[in-house]
Amino acid sequence: MHALLVVISIALNFYMWMIILSAVLSWLVAFNVVNTRNPFVAAVGDFLYRITEPALRPIRSFLPNLGGIDLSPLVLILIIIFIQQLIADYGPYAP
Repeated sequence: MHALLVVISIALNFYMWMIILSAVLSWLVAFNVVNTRNPFVAAVGDFLYRITEPALRPIRSFLPNLGGIDLSPLVLILIIIFIQQLIADYGPYAP
């Protein structure tokens, strides 16, 4: 059971980094630092969008519209950290 919780925690940590990379790439595209006409950038952007969008879409539906600011990645990262803390606190070897 402990090994399964460790794998889940590692997967959540990996997903959190995917969210961060997706946000950074969206900023780089918005400020024209990288060009989406580059096939590699387009492929990476599409991959990150497809990985993160299913989790971010429900969060965006209940957050207020703040104009150009999207807080859904921050909310999702906080949820992931909360779940990781639950795993650490209530795991089989927790004090």
